[in-house]
Amino acid sequence: MGVPAFFRWLSRKYPSIIVHCLEEKTKEYNGFKIPVDTSKPNPNEVEFDNLYLDMNGIIHPCTHPEDKPAPKNEDEMMVAIFEYIDRLFNIVRPRRVLYMAIDGVAPRAKMNQQRSRRFRASKEGVELTEEKNKMREEVIQRGGYLPPEEIKERFDSNCITPGTEFMDNLAKCLRYYVADRLTNDPGWHNITVFLSDASVPGEGEHKIMDYIRRQRAQPNHDPNTHHCLCGADADLIMLGLATHEPNFTIIREEFKPNKPRPCALCSQMGHEIKDCQGLAREKQGEHDEFAGTVPVSEQEFIFIRLAVLREYLERELTMASLPFPFDFERSVDDWVFMCFFVGNDFLPHLPSLEIREGAIDRLVGIYKDVVHKTGGYLTENGFVNLERVELIMQAVGVAEDNIFKKRKDDDESFKRRMKEKKKRMKAEQGPSFVPGGQFAPQALGGRDRPMAVQNARQTAYEMRMKGNQRNQEAAQSLRAMMKNGKSDDMDSRGVKRKAEDSDSEPEPEDNVRLWEEGWKQRYYKTKFDVDATDDEFRKKVVQSYVEGLCWVLGYYYQGCASWKWYFPFHYAPFASDFRDIKGMFSNFEKGTKPFKPLEQLMGVFPAASGNFLPQTWRALMTDPESSIIDFYPDDFAIDLNGKKYAWQGVALLPFVDERRLRAALADVYPNLSPEEVRRNSLGSDVIFVGKSHPLCDFIRELYRAESHEDTEIPAELCHGIQGILNLDEDPILPDKPVESPIPTLRDISSNCAIGIKFKDPQYDDGFVFKAVVLPGAKIPNKVLKPGDWEQGNRGPWRPQLGFNPNRQQAHLDQSGFRKLNHYVDRNQGTGLFGSGPPYEAQHRGGQYSNAPPPRNYNQGNYRPPQRDHYPQNQYSRPPPVNAIAANPRFQHGAHGWDRAMQSQSTAYQQNQERGRGGWRPPHNQQDSRRGGHQQGFGQGYGLPPPSQRYNWN
Repeated sequence: MGVPAFFRWLSRKYPSIIVHCLEEKTKEYNGFKIPVDTSKPNPNEVEFDNLYLDMNGIIHPCTHPEDKPAPKNEDEMMVAIFEYIDRLFNIVRPRRVLYMAIDGVAPRAKMNQQRSRRFRASKEGVELTEEKNKMREEVIQRGGYLPPEEIKERFDSNCITPGTEFMDNLAKCLRYYVADRLTNDPGWHNITVFLSDASVPGEGEHKIMDYIRRQRAQPNHDPNTHHCLCGADADLIMLGLATHEPNFTIIREEFKPNKPRPCALCSQMGHEIKDCQGLAREKQGEHDEFAGTVPVSEQEFIFIRLAVLREYLERELTMASLPFPFDFERSVDDWVFMCFFVGNDFLPHLPSLEIREGAIDRLVGIYKDVVHKTGGYLTENGFVNLERVELIMQAVGVAEDNIFKKRKDDDESFKRRMKEKKKRMKAEQGPSFVPGGQFAPQALGGRDRPMAVQNARQTAYEMRMKGNQRNQEAAQSLRAMMKNGKSDDMDSRGVKRKAEDSDSEPEPEDNVRLWEEGWKQRYYKTKFDVDATDDEFRKKVVQSYVEGLCWVLGYYYQGCASWKWYFPFHYAPFASDFRDIKGMFSNFEKGTKPFKPLEQLMGVFPAASGNFLPQTWRALMTDPESSIIDFYPDDFAIDLNGKKYAWQGVALLPFVDERRLRAALADVYPNLSPEEVRRNSLGSDVIFVGKSHPLCDFIRELYRAESHEDTEIPAELCHGIQGILNLDEDPILPDKPVESPIPTLRDISSNCAIGIKFKDPQYDDGFVFKAVVLPGAKIPNKVLKPGDWEQGNRGPWRPQLGFNPNRQQAHLDQSGFRKLNHYVDRNQGTGLFGSGPPYEAQHRGGQYSNAPPPRNYNQGNYRPPQRDHYPQNQYSRPPPVNAIAANPRFQHGAHGWDRAMQSQSTAYQQNQERGRGGWRPPHNQQDSRRGGHQQGFGQGYGLPPPSQRYNWN
């Protein structure tokens, strides 16, 4: 969902919801990879029942990755998708259900956003090509070197849309993949697999939610099912909360900002295309063996525990002294509803509400007052109480003027700080001939010992790049001066401008100026081209927005209320305009149907992507005589709308008129081939099971009897899952070979899988899915520290790391500490805890030397020997009295820490003082290998030999 910065805000405000995934890696033996046995217990110490995959979040990074070379062809893309699913299955290891949902035809409200994205992608592709050609000419004219331009067909990511041949091929490949895994992977043998491909209408995540909703309403549903949903969209968090399932987890890729990307012109790292100088490529590796490779690290995954998020929300939303009983589940629904105001895929966010400015916290504060005043909640089971919503909007409207002024002040303050920071950095930079970084000159006595040079080649390369850039800038300035009589950096008077005064990034023009008086009049005149006194128009915009709020909430809680509705404006109204909205909405039109796949392609594709459409349909996009040619502009404006970057702006595209589109298509429908007619039809979900699954024999009997009637699944055969089965026209059957659609993968000769069409349980019109925790559901144990923990005198709080509340803590013995100290931070001359006792560690600059010791250090299983067990020697000394008195960590009751540090100080000091030589025992200790009795290194641990490092033979 289009909610920029929502996940970043959520993870910072509620940090304990995040858990890093533990992943068992594939092992390699004699050149052969040994696959992971996913039938074994989950290494994350939690067992999931169902895994749901929002497949579009997998397809896009596998087909056009940003941080590694793209696949060479479609077959490699399919294999990459298979490997991605395998990796997720290995991490999650579901025990009951795997549900794979690909985006099908979307509701009209979503199609507007899809149209905007695809037109932008096409426009940006053309602009990038033009920029590359322009920069290539400039670099070559300057005498730079560029690799020969490859004639390579560009992958158009717009093909990842229902109705294209690519999506049809993907569905066939996934059917093969499921059959292969059910046949060969032991972790899949008892799994029920659902595949909802692009021919099934609906967005992937909402098809998943519809499945969960309909299963929850069945009497045989297990209320303690543990769900895991994979996807990177922010709306998955709100969708998970909307299910009210107590065990719901989201898995997604860990976001790592500022990933290095190669230049689109020379394919080298470290600069963008606009800064490309055309320098010769540096040798990669000793023999250039790494040429053409991009250094990437494997993407890691994180879990988002919605059970913990519910704990946070319970603390934040609980209200005392209410005139009615507090219902936490209703307050969660209201919180989800309020998040819609800051952005979603179907409505533009209100101008005064930005997540980065604390909009959600502001709404929650206002919400608590409203609930007290009105005596009720904003929503119930996906239906909105508009009278109460109006009170919230009016409260936001009162503060709008101050919000806009503060936004402007904060923006000016940020620019001022950045300007001052640049001036400071320039002042500290020094002359250009003085090297920086690890080669920077140091004051005498500044270091106790020289530091080892790290990554010298990369550092030298960066220094050369900076020097070349300065030379290029000087040469350009000189050429401009010789040509024009003055430098580009000179003003009209011929005076050189200061660096901080140069407008390297000109500010976009803002004609609305929300921070000045008259902002509402200017907004409606600029954005809607209507007069500020036109109250009827404003009321129309507000009414459409109110309808949108009701549509979106219903979409999340009950399913798609209307396939035809959409918000017909590019901009939102102000919060202060929400007046008398109680009667603005009654109900949506019943019985609406989704577009067909090829019809949606005509609605969302630009003319540049017309090659994915039939010939006669494509002509409607380009023929000047076409009745709908105005739907496909070659160029369009992007309104930054107060933002800085084009991708944040609003694409001002004309809205598609459904009646005109259908009328134009009526003339070209007869030209479709049988294959295109098949791709243009709506499909159904398919369920797959293996031979060992209890449902397999039941499905086999349906195929033997050739029963074409709807058949319900017996709940006892499939973990309580219910639905309707229908025979598949092209089924995958046991003991029948399955042909591989990918040449590099072999056919399945002895198939063990069987597939059949599946339809979710059906309910009468008007049925309401209840937004409640089901009876019999067990609420997970609390993870967050109780607010009254200290008052209860219950001992030190032990946080829960991961899913297992009873995870055993790991403790290092002395040999472990010695080894850790040996390997960590050796170049700094200090170990993990500095080079001496704790009072010295504060002054020696070790990596962790400033971290105070935990007070419950002695709570673990490890009990180090007392100090007097150790022999006194030239390196060990007790801390002076004044140091003990001055350091509070020696005064508390943490005697375990005292004993540990006292007992380890001798070993640490010996480790540091010996430098790079082998270990040598003190003169008063004997080598235990010669029969001497060793003290101070634990029971049964002998000393290392005197002259060979760690040779224990």
